[in-house]
Amino acid sequence: MATVDTPIKPLRILILGGTGFIGPHQVEYALSRGHTVTLFNRGVTNPKLFPNVEKLIGDRNAPGGYKALEGRTWDVVIDNPVQVPRWVREAGAVLAPNVGKYVFVSTLSTYKNRGKIGISEADVDLLNTPSAPDATEQSATYGERKVRGEMDAKTTFGENKTLIVRPGLIVGPGDLTDRFSYWPIRVEQGGEMLAAGTPDDPVAFIDQRDLTEFIVRLCEADATGTYNAVGPKHGLTMSEMLYGCKAVTTSDTRFTWVDADFLLERKLRPYADLPVWMPPRGNSAGWARMDISKAVAAGLTFRPLAETARDTLTYFHQQTPERQAQLKAGLPPEKEQQVLAEWRAKQSGKSGLE
Repeated sequence: MATVDTPIKPLRILILGGTGFIGPHQVEYALSRGHTVTLFNRGVTNPKLFPNVEKLIGDRNAPGGYKALEGRTWDVVIDNPVQVPRWVREAGAVLAPNVGKYVFVSTLSTYKNRGKIGISEADVDLLNTPSAPDATEQSATYGERKVRGEMDAKTTFGENKTLIVRPGLIVGPGDLTDRFSYWPIRVEQGGEMLAAGTPDDPVAFIDQRDLTEFIVRLCEADATGTYNAVGPKHGLTMSEMLYGCKAVTTSDTRFTWVDADFLLERKLRPYADLPVWMPPRGNSAGWARMDISKAVAAGLTFRPLAETARDTLTYFHQQTPERQAQLKAGLPPEKEQQVLAEWRAKQSGKSGLE
């Protein structure tokens, strides 16, 4: 399998998307490895990026949206932004005869039940029921649509030409969802901070740079099949994540660990109000403990948490004051303080009964 230092044959790579969250680093990494890159998108998001890279314009939601791709050939097409299954089939109608490999960026949300610890790519019985072929974002869940997309990719391009990568939560600089960013941002602010669950609760995510580099190297190795892609390699706990974030700041943050049941009773949502974190029990016992041995054997690597946290903070501080004031995930300050006060009151009451 190709590694960072493996000599490689230059590829002609078409990236569908390429200018959003995970695309830019993917493009930069592919170029640094000597590949030729073409981008296909609407030309709306960050259109000034990569002035020296060929750009083809098309709207996947419009009639004739793939016209710019007709009659062209590439060694690899990487499909980053698929939201509805028909995009796979429609792209395939134009590209399948003329490309060597199709890469479908899927998701670990394809697994419906994560009660099992160590779910692997072989656990096909744990996958969501595939959505209808014509599913929309309103008619089926994200996981159901991605399962259908995986099926359509294999049917349209052929299993021997299809590579499927299932990332977990994608984080790092460029993320606009704040689903990881909330934690280093909040840690940097200092003071008493609500920490969800227990210090030993597992968490998992993947830096977008590790993900995109892995995808490019899989293409270089002519890999096919399916890969779970999340990390880090040896697992991570909530306390390790939070103290790792604190280590790249100068904050005086003090963590107060608040019981999962207490949080759930107050209708605080794991993965939203408390991003990254999911109580490790029931159908979520394996949420952050997936089997990634296949991907690691194929060359998936992970940069240090400190690098991800530091670069996430740097990116965040480059945004406008208005954007920095409106986090899209995590607890608003007033809600956090309210819950902490209620937790202290409960703990004080317990002490009084002892």
